[in-house]
Amino acid sequence: MAGKNLQTATVGGGCFWCTEAVFEAVAGVENVVSGYTAGDAPGRPTYREVCSGLSGFAEVVKVTFDANVISYEDILIIFMTTHDPTSLNKQGADRGTQYRSVIYYHNEKQKEIAEAVFEGLKPYYDKPIVTELSKSEIFYEAEKEHQDFYKNNPNFGYCSFVIDPKLAKLRKLHSDKLKNGQVH
Repeated sequence: MAGKNLQTATVGGGCFWCTEAVFEAVAGVENVVSGYTAGDAPGRPTYREVCSGLSGFAEVVKVTFDANVISYEDILIIFMTTHDPTSLNKQGADRGTQYRSVIYYHNEKQKEIAEAVFEGLKPYYDKPIVTELSKSEIFYEAEKEHQDFYKNNPNFGYCSFVIDPKLAKLRKLHSDKLKNGQVH
């Protein structure tokens, strides 16, 4: 078998706890790190600053994946179908630009693939896709307590009411792309 072909995808689809939990279950994903990017405020942001909605930063995850196992296109399709890409600056009860739906591309090929995914998914939504497509910027890793949040806090109310339904949707739509064919 050939060596790994590690690539990076950076996406934001509301609270990073949700997006992280989804990608941690996907086969070919080597690492998922929750963090912040694309802010207006100088320096490393804190969770409190980002949650205020005043920093301009988005909650995102940086996904390291093996392109020999899963394609960037499949990563984006999973992303776009496990959150609401037609909802501007909100996902469920989470509201504000810090929860925007966004893909930060790392090169022109990723940008082209994202544009093709948008076009391919348009017919499946009743409303226009509002997911932002922007060049990747400096990524700041979130505080330790935000990493592996779902795995470390499965009984936390937010996990039960918000993340569990997203994982059920992942199982329903993408069971063939999961690690060992299952999610938590």
